[in-house]
Formats: sequence, structure tokens, C-alpha cells
Amino acid sequence: MKKFIILLTILSIGNVVTAQDLFEILDEETPQTKEYATATFKGTRILNGHSIENRKKGILEFVISHRFGRVNLGADELFGLDQSNIRFAFEYGLTDNLMIGVGRSSFEKAYDAFFKYKLLKQGIGKKSFPISVSLFGSTVYRSVDDFEPGNEPSESDRLFYTTQLLLARKFSPGFSLQIMPSYIHRNSVAIEEDPHDIFALGIGGRIKLTKRISVNGEYHYTLNPLESINTTNSLAFGIDIETGGHVFQIILSNSITMIEKSFITESTDDFFEGDVHLGFNISRAFQFGQKKKRKQQKIKESHL
Repeated sequence: MKKFIILLTILSIGNVVTAQDLFEILDEETPQTKEYATATFKGTRILNGHSIENRKKGILEFVISHRFGRVNLGADELFGLDQSNIRFAFEYGLTDNLMIGVGRSSFEKAYDAFFKYKLLKQGIGKKSFPISVSLFGSTVYRSVDDFEPGNEPSESDRLFYTTQLLLARKFSPGFSLQIMPSYIHRNSVAIEEDPHDIFALGIGGRIKLTKRISVNGEYHYTLNPLESINTTNSLAFGIDIETGGHVFQIILSNSITMIEKSFITESTDDFFEGDVHLGFNISRAFQFGQKKKRKQQKIKESHL
């Protein structure tokens, strides 16, 4: 019995030592500092909607977006190119995590202002998080005067609000995915049956083809659509081309508008019936203030 107790003690000590060695090996292989994923998407937009990306602190970006008429309008309308909807915007990085912007659209003569704040960053290492999370919010003022005489809307009735949670993960250097739960509030509606509060779920992705070119896709599903118009879910495909100072996006979409309250809730064209709008986004970034050397470590492309 005494020999058995001694043998059991020796085996237990051996198991503890082995376990300690294993934990030491795992600890050595785990990065001791956080390293964050970069370039989940090339620009601040997937296509129509916002991506997880922000402008860095002190960067001002000028964005011009165009959407033309439907390509199935034929040669008489130059396959939609005779019609055009434009939005231009200025976007600025207050910090590396907080970006703000203002824009103006020719559609409904709408003015919009937004913020995008990065809550969490995808990374590896101790206490790292597997996805990036941002909060997006925007306000839109519809300034077009298309009302009947004597039925002028109040200033409040012209306002619309959007809130989105952007959840993204860079699975590899060549593939990223983002999910976008969305909430849109309309202060005024066309008919009583129209909901003031609309909920939608968006999904977007990026597949990298070369160092400077990627293919993107984006889709938004509306859970409780408007009743006053025959709406469709927003769908878009496009190509990102990085040219150093800016990112150029070529887009095919069934949405002709470029702000969330419109393309998520008011799209009426059917992509698969040929109601496709050719468009593009082009941006140019400008550095304000002195550039600072950043010591933050980044995940190498071989890892993410």
C-alpha cells in the first residue's frame, strides 16, 4: 500500500509538470500584445452603405457619388446615362475611432449628417476580440418642396433618422464579411399604414482579387416595408479600385439613392428584371496637421 501511494504521488507530480509545460508553450505562442486587423474593407463604403472603416484622425475625405438611370431604358436614354442622381460629402476623422460627415443629395434635395464610432476592433493576442464593431447614426433633412399648396410639412416632418450596428470580420487577406442590423425612423409618413419605424438587416462582403482590386457585394432585407409604394430590397455589386490617393468604386445596383433612409426603405426597382443603375463612388483624402508615427502593431496579411 505504501509503495502504491508513493507511485501515485510520483505520477501526479509528473502530470502537473507536463501540464505546466503545455501551458507555458501555449502562452509563448500567444501574442503578448494586441494586434489589430487592418483594411477589412478598402474604403468607408462597401457600396451603398457604410463599411466598418473610418478615416484616421486629421484626415478629411471628399466623396462624390453618382447613380445613373436604369440601363434597361435603352439607347434613347443612353442606357440610363442621360439621367443622374449625385451626392457629395465631406467626412473627417476627429479621432482614429470617431468619424463625422455631412452630405447633400440631388434626390429630394436632401441634406444628411452622420457619425461613425468604432466600439471594438478585431485582433489577436491577449483579451482580443474576434470581430470589429461600429455604431453608425445619421440624420436626413428632406428639403424638396413637392407638397400641395396649403399642406406644407413642418421642419420636424422633414427629418429622418438611421441607426446601424456594423459587425465585421476579416477572415483572411482576401475575404471580409459585414452584417448591418438597421433601424430607420420617419417623423412623417405618406399614409397611415406606413410604419414610422422600419427594421432591416444588411449583409456585405469583399473578395480581394489583386493588391489594388476587389469585388464587393451588398444586400439589405427590410422586415416591415412601406405600404404606400411597392418597395424592393436593395442589392448591389461592384468593384473597388485603389489608386493610391483615393478608392474608386464602380457599382451596379437597383437603388438610385445613396443615403440609408432612401436606399434601404425606398428602392422600387428589381435588379433581376433589368432595373439596374450604373454608378460610382470616388473619394479623395487630405491630411490636416502633422503626421505622427504610429507605434500600434498591425496584423500581417499572412495572418488576416
